[in-house]
Amino acid sequence: MAAENDSIHSSKAPEPVGLYPHARRVGNLLFLSGVGPRERGTKKIPGVELNEKGEIVSYDIEAQCHSVFRNIKAILEDSGSNWDNIIDVTVFLTNMKDDFATYNKLWATYFGQNPPCRTTIEINCLPTPIAIELKVIATI
Repeated sequence: MAAENDSIHSSKAPEPVGLYPHARRVGNLLFLSGVGPRERGTKKIPGVELNEKGEIVSYDIEAQCHSVFRNIKAILEDSGSNWDNIIDVTVFLTNMKDDFATYNKLWATYFGQNPPCRTTIEINCLPTPIAIELKVIATI
């Protein structure tokens, strides 16, 4: 388990795309950096097809949602927390019109009873060719 005010680097979640930890513990709160659907040890993004320029040709928001949730679970567990301790989530979607309904349906299956607070925002792009990223706050 992490000590007070420690940076946390998960051995299961995808490597950060910049200089930041997967999470930081402050007291009994855990703040996760933005988490996307990439897979650890590879540039592969579940459900994403890229052209030769690295631009998105097509993507599957459902596959990306499942992968993001798996990555968050891994970071939480490596931090000494768990899924049920999530208290607040900010969701970034690159296509609210097409993707919100699918993401919202999957959200309900993952959170079921007593879901955390949530804010969903549409943005025009993310640092890698992904369609969803989550910013999570949990307790430890």
